[in-house]
Amino acid sequence: MANDGPAEDYPTEIEENLNDFDSSVSSVQNMVQTLVSVSRSDHLRKLDPLDQAKLDLMSAYALNSMFWMYLVTQGVNPKDHAIKQELERIRTYMNKVKEITDRRKAARLDKDAASRFVRSALWEPEDKKRKDTKRKNTTEQSHKGKHIRFS
Repeated sequence: MANDGPAEDYPTEIEENLNDFDSSVSSVQNMVQTLVSVSRSDHLRKLDPLDQAKLDLMSAYALNSMFWMYLVTQGVNPKDHAIKQELERIRTYMNKVKEITDRRKAARLDKDAASRFVRSALWEPEDKKRKDTKRKNTTEQSHKGKHIRFS
């Protein structure tokens, strides 16, 4: 009565899905082994504070996501569990870090270059500049040396 092959307790229709799941779990296990093989302090020493925050958030999100999957495999609805709020909290912090990263990448305004662009865009013909200069000089000269007496 003993079976020589493995006992199949699942329908054959899901065999491909189970094989994919098994390969994914193996891949995750290899990545976690690589991450755990080096101490956390060694990782953090090489990173700036923003990258440290990214690493911490990624680790927390991955761990909580795996717990979400564990709850699903145990038949617990994770949407009714506190893990959902924890994942949302981590996502908000990830968005904050992304905003900071985007601000760092944003273009900075060079005020000198901008003023040169505007000055050159507001071109005036040379004749008009000369007329304005002459008009200004003649009005200054016409009032020069004249005193007004009030009696």
